[in-house]
Amino acid sequence: MGRRSRFSPEVREQAVGRVNESRAKHRSEQAVICSAAGKPGCGPKTLRKWIRRAETEAG
Repeated sequence: MGRRSRFSPEVREQAVGRVNESRAKHRSEQAVICSAAGKPGCGPKTLRKWIRRAETEAG
């Protein structure tokens, strides 16, 4: 069994959605992630993991 996250699924979905909406405003994915990571209070590495998981689940 995995470790329980301190972030709810809703917070994760909102953060991933914020990144997807902001992609056109930034030059790179890294810039988008760094910009959006502060809002939910997670690090860029965590947010990148959430994005990759969402992409995998979406197909």
